[in-house]
Amino acid sequence: MSEHLHFAEHTLQEVALVIMGLVYTTRLIWLFRHKGGRERQPQTGLPGTTKARGVLYSWLIIAMPWEMESTRRKFFLYSQFVIFHMAVVAAIGLSFVIPYWPQLLELPLVVPALQAFIGAGFVVGVLRIIRRVGNVYLRAISSPDDYFSLLLLTVWFAFAFFSAPNHPGQGETVLLVYFYLTAFFLLYVPFSKISHYLYYPFTRYWFGKSMGYRGTYPLRRGPRPRSYPAHEVANQKVTVST
Repeated sequence: MSEHLHFAEHTLQEVALVIMGLVYTTRLIWLFRHKGGRERQPQTGLPGTTKARGVLYSWLIIAMPWEMESTRRKFFLYSQFVIFHMAVVAAIGLSFVIPYWPQLLELPLVVPALQAFIGAGFVVGVLRIIRRVGNVYLRAISSPDDYFSLLLLTVWFAFAFFSAPNHPGQGETVLLVYFYLTAFFLLYVPFSKISHYLYYPFTRYWFGKSMGYRGTYPLRRGPRPRSYPAHEVANQKVTVST
């Protein structure tokens, strides 16, 4: 291993992680300086619906696509969401495995599993880029950061995919690009929209607490509406019109 690659795998990543941690700590301190508003209505809902249950439901609803209409009716997009974020976890994990635990990559199926997740994430990234550019509604609400972040992640997946085998004879170029992209990713994320995951536990906590207090969370499904035969609907229309 050259000194350049050792710097990229260790020193550069460690400095980037420290800076990211300091930025996140600063943002969390700022976040907790603002207290949530007090409820302005009396507690409503069934007795079994509590703040604690609302918070738990709010945290876990991301893993329950059947509970939200948007994910229930567009399961293909939800599947892309899951694959994309699993690929992010795999690519980030790889940046720790290669320098600190390379023996793990020698185990059977580890590299193929990582490449399967990361490769699927790359495909989803390409599909998301096409959808964001081609959909007039997404273009209207997209900022330059949206395009840059998505393109950055997709290119990062490509280099992570080829870095996973980590063969000694493959050269250092792919690994160097992967680790430099990883460091840039760590430094850029706290200042981009990708940082939404930092706020997810806190925003969902406050939302679930409020909705649990109001009796809205967890969601309760009522009885399915009765479906009427066509001739009964026609008779009802005639009766109303007369």
